[in-house]
Amino acid sequence: MSRVHDALRRAEQMGAPSGEKRAVAPAAAGGAATPAPQPAAQSFLDSVLEVQFTPAPEALMIDINRPQDAPSEEFRSLRTRVNHLQNLQPIHTVVVTSPSPAEGKSFVAANLALAQSHLAGNLTLLCDFDLRRPVIHNLLQMERSPGATDYLLGQAPLAACLRRVAGTSLYVMPAGSAVKNPLELLNLREAKMLLQELPKTFNWIVLDSPPLLFSADANLLGTLADGTILVIRVGATTIDTVYRAMQSLCENNVLGVVVNGARAGELYSKYAYYYSKYGYAEKETGPEEAPAPEAAE
Repeated sequence: MSRVHDALRRAEQMGAPSGEKRAVAPAAAGGAATPAPQPAAQSFLDSVLEVQFTPAPEALMIDINRPQDAPSEEFRSLRTRVNHLQNLQPIHTVVVTSPSPAEGKSFVAANLALAQSHLAGNLTLLCDFDLRRPVIHNLLQMERSPGATDYLLGQAPLAACLRRVAGTSLYVMPAGSAVKNPLELLNLREAKMLLQELPKTFNWIVLDSPPLLFSADANLLGTLADGTILVIRVGATTIDTVYRAMQSLCENNVLGVVVNGARAGELYSKYAYYYSKYGYAEKETGPEEAPAPEAAE
């Protein structure tokens, strides 16, 4: 029996009795109806440490209070697409990766998870499984450990390895303590069991992983998850690297490709027209065609 199941079972013993039917929360815009947590899961979630949402300035995280910003629109559009896929097939765990470093995979993973958590009751878990060069804890300015490696090695309980972002439905599992052999750790039975059990509590689990062409970690995670999203960067990713990355993945497991690094003017001009037409526009400053800032890996 997995340690995830044990943790939920202990929470159930301390909370409401088992055997109750799982309630369903009303459907939110852009997604299907989200099952409400069972009493055991809710008791488990209540024990997770809450942290404030204080992203690093350079992280370029979307802001729920500025929904008219072009990046927010783009990630809501991505959220709608993956939620539509979830309506068609049972998808809950998604690996976000890229062919090479510095193409924006962590940036996309964090903002997709954040966009999902903006839907009421849409419990979302962002996991940093890039155990070689983790950055999620830096983007969100939180402690790196305890995290994924600490749980997989049996050095910390699951609840201690998570953080709940205040004011959202977002939970975060940082990478945890540094390890010498990340691939061997991901091959442990505990890793497979963890990804099988987490969808019983969370509607979405978004996994940030290493680049495909630099380690086998992302390929392994892709076999454990329900789907993979490939991130490529305009002006950086070559056709050859995209081809080799796709060849390394199971074609049936690729949900889609996200193109990162579009020029700021291309987005701002599109959304400025829409919001000005309906009275929501705010004045933009700076050169209209300035390139978008460099995103985190």
